[in-house]
Amino acid sequence: MAGPAFRAAAVRVRTPATSANLGPGFDAFGLALGLYDDVVVRVADSGLHVDIAGEGADSLARDEKHLVVRALRTAFDVLGGQPRGLEVVCANRIPHGRGLGSSSAAICAGIMAARAVTIGGADRLDDAALLELATEIEGHPDNVAACLLGGFTLAWTESGAARAIRMAPAASIVPVVFVPSRPVLTETARGLLPRTVPHVDAAANAGRAALLVEALTRRPDLLFPATEDRLHQEYRAPAMPASTELVARLRAEGVPAVISGAGPTVLALTEEGRAEKVAALAGEGWAANRLALDPSGACVLPLTGAGTGAPGAVH
Repeated sequence: MAGPAFRAAAVRVRTPATSANLGPGFDAFGLALGLYDDVVVRVADSGLHVDIAGEGADSLARDEKHLVVRALRTAFDVLGGQPRGLEVVCANRIPHGRGLGSSSAAICAGIMAARAVTIGGADRLDDAALLELATEIEGHPDNVAACLLGGFTLAWTESGAARAIRMAPAASIVPVVFVPSRPVLTETARGLLPRTVPHVDAAANAGRAALLVEALTRRPDLLFPATEDRLHQEYRAPAMPASTELVARLRAEGVPAVISGAGPTVLALTEEGRAEKVAALAGEGWAANRLALDPSGACVLPLTGAGTGAPGAVH
């Protein structure tokens, strides 16, 4: 059976940063943020060439170990076969190891680029399968769902398959992220979680998570109580004491603040008139950035003339 045909033109995939958990929505909620990585992929005659600019340029692999390349290869296998060669150019703006979904952005970029350069790729790998494949590579669906769909997402698994829905966050919400200089490995943060939690804490989180859906979509005035968490942030505090202290300090000022994903970035959800004041509360050692909410998630942007010739197919 013949393998797939590939487009000659390069494609550019833009993927947003994401913040998972959002306090009580552990391993379920995600929010897409207006900070982006760009990946350009072109099918070449032979070999593999990887270029990296920005975050991770001095440390990331430039071979088959690169996460974008691994995601590309996995997706090409699903799509029916590998191209002879690949050129991959990454412009990374999402900080690595900071709880802002850099790995999910890389995974989603790779599988979307593979689908886009494969003729008939959307028929072989539809959006539901895209989420399933991204979850398989990442290990859990919360960040990849927000990265693919944009907005505010709720992800879960059903009969072993990843599912997600997208909701529109209230337009008045302004995210502010406080990024520290040092990363924390997700594996380290997850390893601090207990196998069981008190029933009273689980019940409290269920109620706050339900409230957070209302607060993020229609009632931002409820964000402070809605972002209270008892399932994961306290247990992870030893791995990120400065982040835990900043969350406590922000919340003491009435600011809805949480650990972003597995940390150590802190996410505050505020409003237009307070964003600058909230950003100023961080103090030294933090890069405070006001971001937009990303409404649409990962997208493919064709590059006119980026291929070896007129758009067509290569085999």
